[in-house]
Amino acid sequence: MEWDWEFVWQIMPTLLQGVKITILATVLGAALAAVIGLAIALARRSPNRMVSRSVSFFAEFIRGTPLLVQLYFIFFVLPDIGILLPPLVAGVIGLGLHYGTYTAEVYRAGIENVPRGQWEAAKACNLSTNQTWTRIILPQAIPPMIPALANYFIAMFKETPLLSAITVLELMNQAKSVANTYYRYVEPMTLVGVFFLIISLFSVGLLRWLERRYGKIER
Repeated sequence: MEWDWEFVWQIMPTLLQGVKITILATVLGAALAAVIGLAIALARRSPNRMVSRSVSFFAEFIRGTPLLVQLYFIFFVLPDIGILLPPLVAGVIGLGLHYGTYTAEVYRAGIENVPRGQWEAAKACNLSTNQTWTRIILPQAIPPMIPALANYFIAMFKETPLLSAITVLELMNQAKSVANTYYRYVEPMTLVGVFFLIISLFSVGLLRWLERRYGKIER
């Protein structure tokens, strides 16, 4: 099948709409993952063993099951108990929850890298637990984590095609719809690869800058 530029320009608006949804899902999922990851990391340090062990089990369970299964559960199973979510919302929750368990490990490592003396100094200054975390520990722990967190968010972006399984009209789903409508697969699927490559290269460039700015990621 020959490449048809006229067909490319015809389907471009549809694919660009898919790109917007893909980026939106990634940004919202990344924000949710950052919050969930921090919450998990803090909960696992709780002096209450029931809380810390329950959260640890939950995190291990999420990490040990495929993202696709989790998306199916959120979108297709939860409605059976009365929780009906729009596709994009379900997708964002799935991405955020799944990657939140991974970012939790990044937070844990960053927090543990804060010198013990900082904790002791906060205690000596009679700072409350909240003040110790917000004024002493997290401001020192988070900046070195940023490159590693960005790496996970790039990985999240590359997994957004899975959202097509729950009818989110992201880039891959739009391309499949176009291909099935016109029975032409070369152009839409090639463009999907091109769009992902361009955005990934931009993201990798940003990641390299973060590495230089905040420190190198351990590989």
